Amino acid sequence: MKKQTLLIIALFSMFLAHNKTALSTCYMVSESVKFDSKTEVLSPDSMTFLRFGLVGGKPYFEAGYLKQGDNGKHEVLMLEQSPLGLITNIGDFSSNMKVLKTRVGERQIKYELSRSKKSQVDIKAKELFVQMVNANKQRIEVEFVIENNNIAFRYNIPMHGETACLVVEKEMTGFNFPAHTTTFLSPQSSAQIGWKRTKPSYEEEYKADAPITSRSQYGFGYTFPCLFHEGEDGWVLVSETGLTGKYCGSRLSDASLEGVYIIEFPMEGENNGFGSTTAQMGLPGSTPWRTITLGETLHPIVETTIPFDVVKPLYEPMIDYKPGRASWSWIVWQDASMCYDDQKTFIDLAADMGWEYILMDALWDTQVGRTRMEELFKYAQNKGVDVFLWYNSNGGWNDAPQGMKHCMDNPISRKAEMKWLKEQGIKGLKVDFFGGDKQETIKLYEAILSDANDYGLQIIFHGCTLPRGWERMYPNYCASEAVLASENIVFQQHFCDEEAFNACLHPFIRNTVGSMDFGGTFLNKRMNRNNDGGTIRRTTDIFELATAVLFQSSVQNFALTPNNLKEQPNFEIDFMKQVPTTWDEVRFIDGYPGRYIVLARRSGADWYVAAINAEQEMKKITVELPMFAGKAVTYYHDGKNGSTPTMQEVKVSKNGKFKLTLQKNGGAILKGKVE
Repeated sequence: MKKQTLLIIALFSMFLAHNKTALSTCYMVSESVKFDSKTEVLSPDSMTFLRFGLVGGKPYFEAGYLKQGDNGKHEVLMLEQSPLGLITNIGDFSSNMKVLKTRVGERQIKYELSRSKKSQVDIKAKELFVQMVNANKQRIEVEFVIENNNIAFRYNIPMHGETACLVVEKEMTGFNFPAHTTTFLSPQSSAQIGWKRTKPSYEEEYKADAPITSRSQYGFGYTFPCLFHEGEDGWVLVSETGLTGKYCGSRLSDASLEGVYIIEFPMEGENNGFGSTTAQMGLPGSTPWRTITLGETLHPIVETTIPFDVVKPLYEPMIDYKPGRASWSWIVWQDASMCYDDQKTFIDLAADMGWEYILMDALWDTQVGRTRMEELFKYAQNKGVDVFLWYNSNGGWNDAPQGMKHCMDNPISRKAEMKWLKEQGIKGLKVDFFGGDKQETIKLYEAILSDANDYGLQIIFHGCTLPRGWERMYPNYCASEAVLASENIVFQQHFCDEEAFNACLHPFIRNTVGSMDFGGTFLNKRMNRNNDGGTIRRTTDIFELATAVLFQSSVQNFALTPNNLKEQPNFEIDFMKQVPTTWDEVRFIDGYPGRYIVLARRSGADWYVAAINAEQEMKKITVELPMFAGKAVTYYHDGKNGSTPTMQEVKVSKNGKFKLTLQKNGGAILKGKVE
């Protein structure tokens, strides 16, 4: 019997090696098949595949999915042979490699996450561990996690004899796309440029559907996350997660002539030239995870939870941190509003709206002073409003002049300041103007978060890097800017003119992988204190309301001003009083990056379906909303003329189909309760 089994296995292996057309049918036979020096693992639904292999001693991976066609399933290869490996100061782990062993297993991923787009995650995944040795017999392991439509991988490095540390000098990790791929990417800016030498800060403009041969604006590649469109084959989102102070942040290079993007480390000039551009690691140690979300449609891209699935909480929350909405004077009223009387006005606004917080922004230290700030804190608390307070990260990495300064950059002053904040009942901080992605800077992010938790403080970062799984890793983390955010709408008319385009990108790219402190929902038509000057908003009121649903952050700082309570229809204000900031579920309904988006989010029993349009003409689309099938819902739209905000009760057909009319720069919202 044993000989017969071996003969069957041998014949089956020969069949696979010589009959490629049979490969699509063999996926259902085995979760792990080795052929031509390759190891393949399928996702739990047997539709996403990951292959690992060696070519001439160089490790690589491939990834794709199976598509159902008229003649059965066929393979769609989304990432062609893509390089793997590290070069370190103790050895080269990218060439002359040999596989020692592989192990395939299963992983159950189950957790709660109250601060992001999905509150309950319970999924199965496959895992692949590949142990290799280099020419010097030094070991390294590549760990893959394969979910339905998601793949994550990282490198695990053990001690080598008595060697207990190393420096990763370069990652050879790459992503190899077909030539017909188009891109949706934001360039990495040069270091130490821009206002007061504060860049890079992940705030550059995207180009939509650019050829893969396009070069980045500054010549330094692209910031994560990176979205790729492979025509009718589908979409790929590449990012990273699990970043701590034990590694540096990364980005993607420009594509080579062959369409390969390589992981790049920080630039020399970041952090004002201080700190290494490489990564220092204690052994045993692991790199951050590289994540890939892929599929035929945009559903898995928008709905992915992979940034959180492969990380774990790093400490326990000191208190039960509360999400919420915040008033914010600075975004429209600017620097002069950081005065005692204006802050009282915005405390009153938050109280009138039933919002949980007020964000008091820069210059409070000089324009109000600590003594009177303590009076403001008490006034807010008596109104049932808690306070977030702004700080400059400062240190030696840029020239940003705003205060409060010299508190967050070192542990002695930071802890003293946080002790005072706790005594004053402050609930959170917004810390601004960081120096880049060097490991030195990532350590500062982590130190601020960890110290803040000791004092029961939540944290928002601005002028900063992308969050990488931080909602789950750091329980007092709220959000990061890391996007061309709302302040630009106030600063330049160009960004008002482009607001709809940019807003139709973020739910597909930046906001898919982490909370985004955009600071939006403008109801002023003009961006100044009296609503009579400054830049001109191009979008409709309903568009702006929809962004409160489309953009996700557990603490949302909204751009409403006191005059809105009198000038806007009551139903708009009521909507903003009720809109949640945390969600139990998200569903992509329809859309295309930079053109339009229809997205559904659920909070408890309440579903919100939000839609906006960036195209140059009115758009009519029929969407399928099974959660509302046969139910009465509240419909917010721009009116027949496109300029009359309207709320009405409508009933969705029994088949769940509903026709949306989206004006140019307009929006629509459906809100309903599902028992």
